[in-house]
This record gives sequence, C-alpha cells and structure tokens, in this order.
Amino acid sequence: MKNTVATFAQAKAEGRKLAMLTAYDYSTAKLEDEAGIDGILIGDSLGNVVLGYEDTLSVTVEDMIHHSAAVARGAKNALIVCDMPFLSYEVSVPDAVRNAGRLLKEGRANCVKLEGGEEVCPQVAAMVAAGIPVMGHLGLTPQSINAFGGFKVQGKSEAAARKLISDAKALEAAGAFAIVLEAVPAKLAALVTKEVGVPTIGIGAGAGCDGQILVYQDMLGMFSDFCPKFVKRFANVGEAMRDGFASYINEVREGSFPSAEHTFKIDDEVLEKLY
Repeated sequence: MKNTVATFAQAKAEGRKLAMLTAYDYSTAKLEDEAGIDGILIGDSLGNVVLGYEDTLSVTVEDMIHHSAAVARGAKNALIVCDMPFLSYEVSVPDAVRNAGRLLKEGRANCVKLEGGEEVCPQVAAMVAAGIPVMGHLGLTPQSINAFGGFKVQGKSEAAARKLISDAKALEAAGAFAIVLEAVPAKLAALVTKEVGVPTIGIGAGAGCDGQILVYQDMLGMFSDFCPKFVKRFANVGEAMRDGFASYINEVREGSFPSAEHTFKIDDEVLEKLY
C-alpha cells in the first residue's frame, strides 16, 4: 500500500512506529521500498555522502530534482520526501512555493522538507495552501551549521527547550504534517512528541519519537568521513564493497577474470574467413 501523509497521521494515532531512510538513486530506493520502508528522504545530505561536499550548503534545487526523480522511479510504496536545499525557501514565500512545486512536478516527490521553526511558518502555510505537503525539521538543522558553530546537540537549556516546543507547535499550526527532530535530548524529544498532534521523526532524538530516520550510508557503514554518535551500524556493507572491489582488481590484474563462463563464443569458421 502506498504510504501517504494520511497514513503517517494514522500511524501516530495507532501508535505504530514509522521507519524512514535516505536514498539518492533508483537502485537503493527500490531495495528500501521492497524491504517495506515507510518513507524515503532525498536529503540534502547528498552533498556530503554523494557529491563529496563538506556540508549541505552547496546543494542546489537542480541537484535535488535530479536525485528525487531517480528515487521516485525506484520506490512505489514509500512516501517520497524531498529536502528543500539552502536558500531555496528562506528568501521569500513565492520562491519557497515555486521551488517546492518544482520538487513535486519535476522531482516527482510526494512532499518536501524544510528546516526551521516559527521563522519559516509563512512559507509552510503558503506551500500547504498550494497543495504541497510539508515536513518540518527542528533541532540540529545542518543548513544552519555555520550559525551553530558545529554539529551540536540542540535544546539543552531551558530557553532552547521552550523554543523547540514552541517551534514544533508553530509548524503544526502552519500545516506541517510531520516534524524531524535531529540531535535533541531524548526526554525533550519525547515531550515534543506528546505536545504535537503530528508525527515526529527522530534522528539522534531517542526512542520516544513517532518514527526514526538515518542516512543509509551511515547505517550500512558506507560513509566513514564522519559517524555521528546516534548512528547504529546495521550491516558492514562498506567493508564488503571494499573487499569486492579488491577481489575484482586482483583478478583483472592476474588475468583470471573474465574466465570462459563470462565470455561469448564465435564459430572458428567465421574467424578463419577474416584472415
């Protein structure tokens, strides 16, 4: 069954946990979809894990459209969520609606995700009014990494915790159908989850959220540049890939690949006519 904004709401009402992962290409999206994932995020984290940037700030709307369309072709049941990259929604409400619309029309996403609280609620409300479902994102918001001064846990002081709760309620009031909580203390994330009527999706925010999301390269051991504390490695695919690459290189160099079983035949009579 196709996951939708409505099924996400139903999951919270029934107390059923939602499982999400990132994906950036057709093959990975297809595998995640076949495994039964509820939602796939085409995250601007592609800047780090796919394009090799040091942060997410250089990712463009065109980058997101390209990768979102590939994911949408591979996943038929998961809810396809596409990140709005840096400066695609902050400048003005019309820009936000226009760029979000492109992510749905050209990127074939089902909804968009943007970072921020009360300050982006006008954009959220305008997008929802235009028929574009919006997922919020609070806590550690990577597009604000320069303002934060690094990757740090958010909401630890009383003032910061109160603002996080206020922002979550504001996003819900503006029409957001779900909210990602990143790098937030577990007890605070659980409190936010109780305070809002929309699903919360945690990443480094504890088990009290309505769902969880991870970058798939992190949880499969495929990205070693940086591994956050909140990542659990569910498989060592990166190690298996390195071993496979090394075996291939060795067999090519020693001449054992390709062997006869991997080649095609031609009649010797045909070859003789070539001389």
